[in-house]
Amino acid sequence: MEVNLKQKLNDELRQSMRERNELKTSTIRLLLSEIRYAELRKQEAEYTELAIKAGLDPKKDDFYAKLNLGDRKPVEFSDKEIQDVIAKEIKKRQDSIEAFKKGGRQDLVDKESKELAILKGYGPQMMSRDQIVAEVKQTISEVGASGPADKSKVMPKLMGKLKGKADGREINEVVTDLLSKM
Repeated sequence: MEVNLKQKLNDELRQSMRERNELKTSTIRLLLSEIRYAELRKQEAEYTELAIKAGLDPKKDDFYAKLNLGDRKPVEFSDKEIQDVIAKEIKKRQDSIEAFKKGGRQDLVDKESKELAILKGYGPQMMSRDQIVAEVKQTISEVGASGPADKSKVMPKLMGKLKGKADGREINEVVTDLLSKM
């Protein structure tokens, strides 16, 4: 039986607690918390949609009681949705590292870098630069782009194709570079 990602994270949390690895424990706890909050936001959106369909005002009515939601199961994310949350957390760490470098806070850069390394262990497998270049070249030929002015045609198609597989900044760099050479 295959273990889902959330169960793997919970197992890793228990293991890191046994090992008294404070950084890994706090990073996984924060990640599990973010996953749970994302699940709750999704559930809230579903309930709001049900309330609107039932003709209730979600801002005014006590629609939870009126919708009879007692038998509904809580939202559980799939591994793909959990991967999306992990990717967002990785992005947050990368942005924090940049900000801390600009602010001259090497201690925080080190901490965020360690957390980033832990998160990348659970995150989606990212494409290499060579794979990104190949995808960009293919998309440029599909779209028929002929120069930097066509970047607005290439980027949306690429971002849809590579979402969660490659960093947006790196995709942008490759597209800009290849289109400028045309």
